[in-house]
Amino acid sequence: MASGSIQYKTEEEIDLIRASALVLAKAHGEVAGLVKEGVTTRQLDKRAEEFIRDHGGVPSFKGYNKFPYSLCLSPNSVVVHGFATDEPLKSGDILSVDCGVFLNGFHSDSAYTYPIGEVAPEVLTLLRETKASLYKGIEQAVSGNRVGDISYAIQNHVAPLGYGVVRELVGHGVGAKLHEKPEVPNYGKRGSGPLLQTGLVLAIEPMVNLGKKDVVQEADGWTIRTKDRKPSAHFEHTVVVRKEKAEILTSFEYIEKALQQ
Repeated sequence: MASGSIQYKTEEEIDLIRASALVLAKAHGEVAGLVKEGVTTRQLDKRAEEFIRDHGGVPSFKGYNKFPYSLCLSPNSVVVHGFATDEPLKSGDILSVDCGVFLNGFHSDSAYTYPIGEVAPEVLTLLRETKASLYKGIEQAVSGNRVGDISYAIQNHVAPLGYGVVRELVGHGVGAKLHEKPEVPNYGKRGSGPLLQTGLVLAIEPMVNLGKKDVVQEADGWTIRTKDRKPSAHFEHTVVVRKEKAEILTSFEYIEKALQQ
């Protein structure tokens, strides 16, 4: 998935990624305003693409290795890479919306999982704790730490709760390419993996299952689902490694504003 050597970004390049990430955050907000019972994921995909293109960007995912949509729309037991469909969302569903924006020569990448209507309490807890694990991982994205410190922080938050941490899919570097080195697993050992240095831009993205960690790929070649068909949550930010504290380039601010309306 990731290719080449680790690419550290200049402050000028980080500014360009930050601009891409702002369009992405606002696109997520547009989608969040539409997520409700009766809406189809195809409608969400259409709105996201329109917004991104209207703001000078290109959807990072559309056409990537022939992926046909602008968003990865993954309901319930689908972990990631779900296709847009004409099936309406219904109460009790959850939906992971993963989006990327290419602008000014650089990608940004983030994801958020929504509850639709009345969702089972244990599933709401899964969403809350997966989101919390994202920030636990981000806390470790500082210069002098290693990738394994991020990985361990995520795993150490969710595994004791009995959740399954997906192994086959990982976070990654992001920049001029959507997927760059290093890979950032959501499980691992402290002090292991590549050294983190200032200017490294990462997409950190815990994918956590209510049941076991095992996943299967559907016949479409993209959709990844939990093997036991239990729900899965996915949250993601694009961040830059700094000396004291990671800088989060993407934002859930526009999502949260939309959800409050």
